[in-house]
Amino acid sequence: MVNSGAIVITSLIKNKINMADRFDYVLNQYRKIAGNEYIGFNNATFLSERATADRNYALSYFMKENRCFPKETESLTDALDFYFQLCSVEVTCESLAVMASTLANGGVCPITNETCVAPNPCRDVLSLMYSCGMYDASGQFSFNVGLPAKSGVSGAMIVVVPNVMGICLFSPPLDTLGNSCRGVAFCKKLVSTFNFHNYDCLVHNSNMKSDPRRRDIRERDRLIPVFHVARAGDLPTMRRLYMQGEDLNTSDHDDRTVLHIAATEGYETMIKFLVNVAKVDVDKRDRWGRNALDEAKFFKHDAAARFLEKAMKRVKDEAVLRHFTSIRDRKPMR
Repeated sequence: MVNSGAIVITSLIKNKINMADRFDYVLNQYRKIAGNEYIGFNNATFLSERATADRNYALSYFMKENRCFPKETESLTDALDFYFQLCSVEVTCESLAVMASTLANGGVCPITNETCVAPNPCRDVLSLMYSCGMYDASGQFSFNVGLPAKSGVSGAMIVVVPNVMGICLFSPPLDTLGNSCRGVAFCKKLVSTFNFHNYDCLVHNSNMKSDPRRRDIRERDRLIPVFHVARAGDLPTMRRLYMQGEDLNTSDHDDRTVLHIAATEGYETMIKFLVNVAKVDVDKRDRWGRNALDEAKFFKHDAAARFLEKAMKRVKDEAVLRHFTSIRDRKPMR
């Protein structure tokens, strides 16, 4: 993740096709990793990079002398132009955050559910980010923060909490080593509050930080049992809770019900029990306006989605019937 390595790597990317197609290929890969969020190109940055490239040319000629480039690299000027183009890619905080989240998710984009980076290369990228993603401050950052991160001279910075989240920070004022001052300060504050440092998970660790990754314990203490039963797909226990009078229409802090969870996991038998026996609200919406049918469709549980569609249609038909019955009953007798 320093210039010499980046220059050689760009010379290896699709180096048997023309420059325009090579650039389009990389941009399309970036868009996949970013979940189709904005990825653009800044021509002013490209021209500036090319106009102040003496050190990069010096590095390239030195590497050429030592035969670092593949045989397909015939022109150093073309190789460096491609490198400068990739140094001039333009993004937003949203697209960078999704890219960081894709790395946190093992290379699978959390928006499209598409595998964009294979697991082993994803692990290698995170290892490089951990060891050298913050320029000459990388060692100190890994010591104080203990998370994979990558900063840029624009003031942008991504931080990856594996299996939890990806964060994009943007604050242009830089420290003497080229990293965002506020970005680094935020990361230090983050790991002082949450149990995210790479070695906070050591046995016998006595710190009192919060660990959001331990969802099973956190939710068991804060949410009622039906949610854990629904997540586990434990239908016999769900039946027992229903017989004991447990409210299966209850919702959590995101307004999600046990039916949302069962639909997300594709537990068709449990869904049928909740709808046909427990008579839960089929069209209950969570805080994002999604119902159980939306969840089943999103996670491609086709059989569950078909059942929920029929159940919702039946509920609507019954509502219409009750409405007309009510109008008929209110009609005065002659």
